[in-house]
Order: sequence, then structure tokens, then C-alpha cells
Amino acid sequence: MTTEVEAKARKPRLSVNLGRLLLEFGRDYERRVMERLHERGHPLIRPSHFTVFANLSEGAVRVTELAERAHVTQQAMGKMLKEMERIGYIVRDIDGSDRRAKKIRPTQRGLDLMRDSAEAVDEVRAFYLEQVGEQALCELETCLADCVSRMDLASLNSWKEDTRVA
Repeated sequence: MTTEVEAKARKPRLSVNLGRLLLEFGRDYERRVMERLHERGHPLIRPSHFTVFANLSEGAVRVTELAERAHVTQQAMGKMLKEMERIGYIVRDIDGSDRRAKKIRPTQRGLDLMRDSAEAVDEVRAFYLEQVGEQALCELETCLADCVSRMDLASLNSWKEDTRVA
């Protein structure tokens, strides 16, 4: 006959495992940011578009470099860029130094999205501060940043020096 403790130990902990907690928190964060972007006049933006904008600066960059930064294939990046161009957030120009290559740069609408995204992220962070408190949120950010640094997660190397995770 098993004891109650043994029964609990064998019971799957689907609702409280690390992956599930991170996934739920990430989904909530993403949903709140997306709501704010849609309210700011970007109704066609989807979470997948941030693969492009998280790796694009205000200047021009080659498709190959964007794909490398995002850790996706050039074909996958090309598909995302085609859609972003269709809805007016980026333009693809011929690279002056290599006419076979394309340079990607944000349009004014794309620059507006970058600005609006930064504001939306700040608003969502402020919401979380109200919900869980400054100490808990700062501890979470610090702990996650430390774990990412220790694990040397390649896609996040660019912000290692940043003390606050957006």
C-alpha cells in the first residue's frame, strides 16, 4: 500500500513544472504587448514578426545577417520579410556593394513600430510591477538573465551587458 507522500511524488506535476511556468508567463507577456501594439495602430502585426524586428536596427542589414541573428534559415527569414514588406514595415533594397544581396531597412511605419514596441514593453513591465511588486519582478529578471548568461544562450548574447530584460 502506498502512502499519500509516495502517491504525490508519482503524480505528474504538469501545472507547476518550469517549462509550463515559463510558457504561461511568456504567453501572457506576449498577449499584453500585442494588445498594446494593436491599440497603437499595428493590427496586422503578429508575434512571429518580432523575429525580424528583434534583430533589425534603424539602419540597413543584409538578409543573411538577419537570419543568422534570429537563428533561422535564410528561406524562413525571406518569407517573414516578404510579409513585413507587404504590410509596409520594411523595404528590401539592392546592396550597393553586392548587387546579388538585399539590404533590409525599416520604413517609417517600421520605425514607428519599434518605438511603439518599446513603449508597450514598458507598459507591460509596469503592469507586472503592480501585480507582483518590484522586488519579485527584479528578482525574476535577474535570475533569468543569470541563467541565460550561465547557459550561454546564443540568441540572447547581444543583451548580456544589459541589466534589465525587456
